[in-house]
Amino acid sequence: MTNAHEHILDVYSSISAKTGEMLEAAKAGDWDRLVQLEHDCRALIETLKQSDAGAEVGARFLQRKVALIRKVLADDAEIRKFTEPWMTQLEAYLGNARREHKLQRAYESDHGG
Repeated sequence: MTNAHEHILDVYSSISAKTGEMLEAAKAGDWDRLVQLEHDCRALIETLKQSDAGAEVGARFLQRKVALIRKVLADDAEIRKFTEPWMTQLEAYLGNARREHKLQRAYESDHGG
């Protein structure tokens, strides 16, 4: 395996580690940390896009790459289990706040407010 291949696998490994941290943050309900980790992960993915283009690869490289991608996808699925209910709750809260704001504006305009 070449140094370029090792670098690519290192980036995949870093992404895998970052998604593991994201999962822990999601489990803990630490949404601020999750957002920061997601930002970090996106930066790693951009690095990967520049590095992992069209190089000839061997079977060992592909096996490791596939294993890391599968782990990232599994972490992503688990993260969604925690974030989707929170996002639904947040959307409901924001919807209620918008309705209350509209009602308040309507009340104020009806009463010369």
